[in-house]
Amino acid sequence: MIRAAELSDVEQILEIYAPYVRSSTATFEYDVPDLDTFTRRFLDITQQFPWLVWEEDGSILGYAYASHPYTRAAYSWCAEPTVYLRPEAHGRGIAARLYRELEELLLKQGYQILYALVTEENVRSVRFHEKQGYEIRAHFPNCGFKFGRWLGLYWLEKRLKAVEIPEKMPISWKML
Repeated sequence: MIRAAELSDVEQILEIYAPYVRSSTATFEYDVPDLDTFTRRFLDITQQFPWLVWEEDGSILGYAYASHPYTRAAYSWCAEPTVYLRPEAHGRGIAARLYRELEELLLKQGYQILYALVTEENVRSVRFHEKQGYEIRAHFPNCGFKFGRWLGLYWLEKRLKAVEIPEKMPISWKML
């Protein structure tokens, strides 16, 4: 059911993401990206990071990927995971399984620290991340403006292993 996303999946993935942009504060993006923009995003991210999908009967019910939370070299061992599901996929454990698989790949790549940014009103996502072993490290009140109101943000962290002196930079997931 979990597999690496392919270019041919991008349209279904965008269908999952679009309602979050249009009607939720799970993302601070205002406008749904067009298919070309989203495809470029997918291609850019998957050069370094895995992008996984949960598929049942040819339909993608959810996806998870990671990206760089920062661009400076000193942060090279940090990643930011993200997961989105279709409404009918909620409550089935799909997000947790996608995250576990994603985290295993990130660890094999050489990543040590994960950061998740969650809107403070998205209590369900905060609880989900805490169940996955994330801890709230910071709270930024009223830092994002969407739907005519200011929104706070929680910054959660998970250590994949004890932080150690790295022997090398993380590798692309394509090299695993």
